[in-house]
Parts: sequence; structure tokens; C-alpha cells
Amino acid sequence: MATPIPHNFIVAVIAACAGLSPMPALNAQSANRDIIGDFIETARPHQNQRLSQGTVEPTVATTAGVGVTPSVAPPPDPRTGDADYEQAKSLMAAIDSILKDTADLRSDASKLPSQDDFVFPPLWSETREARNEKVRALLDSALSIVTDVPVVEVQKKVDELRKSIRAIEDQNAGLKEKQISAPQDAMLPGVLNDTVQSIQTAIENNTKLIESKRDEIKAAKAEISSALRASGVELQADQIDLLLDSVLSGDLVRLVAVFNAAKIIDAQLGRMIGATGENMNAARKYFAMHAALFAMLVQAQDATIEKIDTQYMPKLDAIISDIKVARSKTTELMKAENRPDQKRALDANRESQKLADDAAKAYRRYIQQQRQQIATARSKATHDLRIADNTFETVEASVQLRNLMRESTSSFEAIQKLEAPSFEQIFKNDELRREFENLTRKLDAPSS
Repeated sequence: MATPIPHNFIVAVIAACAGLSPMPALNAQSANRDIIGDFIETARPHQNQRLSQGTVEPTVATTAGVGVTPSVAPPPDPRTGDADYEQAKSLMAAIDSILKDTADLRSDASKLPSQDDFVFPPLWSETREARNEKVRALLDSALSIVTDVPVVEVQKKVDELRKSIRAIEDQNAGLKEKQISAPQDAMLPGVLNDTVQSIQTAIENNTKLIESKRDEIKAAKAEISSALRASGVELQADQIDLLLDSVLSGDLVRLVAVFNAAKIIDAQLGRMIGATGENMNAARKYFAMHAALFAMLVQAQDATIEKIDTQYMPKLDAIISDIKVARSKTTELMKAENRPDQKRALDANRESQKLADDAAKAYRRYIQQQRQQIATARSKATHDLRIADNTFETVEASVQLRNLMRESTSSFEAIQKLEAPSFEQIFKNDELRREFENLTRKLDAPSS
């Protein structure tokens, strides 16, 4: 059953967002917006109190003899120092400019003519399709920022460790072949010449290195599992294995990071729109950025679904088809008169092919299950995006926008899901586990 990820996952999953290094333009623009959203309410009471008491600010003399009012620092925000608040503020600073530009571009895209309205591509008129390309490019930039978080980096580390292990295993396979024809003794063994023993030593050292890297993978998995548990998502060890050992691991972990970043940013936008009072222009600006968040989620989900449909599924279907052909050939060969040794070889082939077929079909079911979950979440996000766009075009009161943004919190909860994958006992069998890992290696290989 789907488990919604609550707000406290911010600490576990988005912890590095406070360490992002936004560009100068992002910092400059976001500074004023943060002041509006976070400090206006705390600064205003003090200002009103001074005015009501008729207090005149003291003046200081300058070298020119002109009196100026010294700047008075606003009182510190009571949330300053809170991890969640600082995280939200830093993330908003990093993405603010991109999100605002996206909102501006999206606001009137529907009013532009379609490229189908022109006989020839227009030189001086912008089309709806051209505008949407600009929006997609900005959303990609936003996604690259919100996925720059620890849990994504840990997942990437797991991938790199696995690739390193596979390379060492290939090296060991080559060494074992070389060992067959190596001499027993030689001058300076292992330096000038390889011997059976020097090659064996190299193989043993490589094996120790593999074990060390597997321990690192185990520690990384525990780190990700802890982050998920802090968010309220309990996964068994086998389920964590399936999540992180599959070809979808990077895509799914990035989606989790995107969902959580969207919640953090939207909460910040909610504070900003709450501070606008009756300023409708400011309220509409922040609401447009709120709608752009849904567009960012939809784009992230679209990218994952497209990767499943165009890369993973076709490769997996081709693998299943090849296994079917091989099994058919084995069945035909077994009908002939075979020597005992030939029969043993064919029996072994048949068992190996059955194992591969079982693993491939289970893998396909898993990927299809994940695709369905993402597609369902995408459908909800798309519906919310359409409602947000429609609201932006029709609502004329800032208080209505504030109320709608409050209600949209449940929308983020609804689409932010990481359901426990059904591992179908795949990892209860070491042979199936190895076959699953082998399939991941094939699916993750670049297309020729």
C-alpha cells in the first residue's frame, strides 16, 4: 500500500539543499522575495508601533551636515536556525529565479499561435511550441537543482561501486584464463613474469577489494534505508535491495527528491503569498510559481516514463525473446539421440534458461508496476496543474489564491508516494539474485 512521505523527510533527503551554491543572479533576486515572504510580518508591527507613538528616529550628522536616518535591522525571525526553515530558505534561493522565469513564460503560452497556424515557420512570431521548449529547458534546470541532494549522491555512489566490482570481476576472469598457461616458476614472479602463484595472489587481492566495495554498498543502502524510514516509509532489506539494485534505482530516488523539494518550495511560496496582503499582482506571481512546481513534477515523471518505455522495456523484451528462442533450440536438441555427457549439458542449459526467463519476467513485472505507479501520480499532478492554470486565469482575489494554495498541500501529499516494491521472492534465491543483477547490467548498458 502506498505510504505518503511526510514533511520530516526534508531532514533526511534534502539535507544538502542548504549547501547549494546559487548563482549571483539567483541570490540577488531571491533575497528581496525572501524578505517579503518571511520578514514583512515580523517587521511591520514594530514599524506601526513607532508611528503610533509618534516616535521620531534619531538622526546622525554627516560630513555634509545633512541628517540621515540610520538603518534599523529588522528583528530576527524566530525560525532562524531551525533546520527545516533554513533548508527551505536556501532551496528557495537556489531555484527562485528559474521558477519565476518559468511562471512568466507559462503565463501566456496558451495565447500564442500554434506552429500549425503557419504555412512556413514564422521568423518574427513566437509559437506556442517554441515557448513550451523554453519552459521545458527551464524546468530541466530546476530539476538539476532540486535533485542535487545527499540521497541521490549516495545512490550514484552505489552505481559506481557496482560498476567497479564488475570491472574487477572481469579482470579476475581474464587472470584465471591466463593462469591456465602460466609457468610454475619464473624470474621475478609477478614483476617480470607471471606465474601460477603470482596470478593467484592477484586474484585473491582483487577478491578482497570486491568484498570491501560490497561492504561500502551495504553501508550506502543502510543510509538510504534510514532516510526513508525517517520519512515514514518502512522497507525490508529485500525491498531496499530491489529498489537500489534495479535499473530504475536512480530514477526513483530522484523522483523522491523532486517531490520533497516541491513540498518545501511550495510551503515557502505559501508564506510569501500570505504576506502579500491585498496585493493581487504579487499574489498572482507567487501562485504562478506554485503552478510551475506542478509542471516540474510532471516533467520529472514524464522523463522517467519515457525512459521506461523507450529504453528499459524494449531491451527487456528483446532479452525475453532471445531466451525463448534459446529454450526452443534446447528442446529440439533434446529430442535427438544424445550421449550421456550431451544430455547433461542440455539439461544444464535448460535449467539455466528457465532461471533466466523467470528472472527476466519478474524484472518486467517490477518495472511495469513502477511505471503504473508513476503514471498514476503523473495523472494526479497533471490534473492539479490544469486546475492551477485555470485558477490563475480566473481568480481575482488574493485571499482566494491563499486558500487554494493551502488546500493544494493535500495534492502534494497525494502524488508524493514511494510504495514498497513487491520483490516476489527474487532475492530469496542467490541464483535469481545474480541473474537479476546481470539483467540490470544489460539494461543499463548504452544502446548500440
